[in-house]
Amino acid sequence: MALPKRRQSKTRGKKRRTHYKSSRVHTVECKNTGVVHLRHRAYYVDDILYYKGKPVGS
Repeated sequence: MALPKRRQSKTRGKKRRTHYKSSRVHTVECKNTGVVHLRHRAYYVDDILYYKGKPVGS
């Protein structure tokens, strides 16, 4: 069975995948705060940082 002489680099594989892009931004509305934000990202409401509908940090 034929095998490649050398493994392709990680960079080469990533270059090949640069053309696959998401067509639209996926946003959701928080059930607790009612703010529209990006999924899986923290967001600010009145200078308070929220993640998964709950305040984060101190």
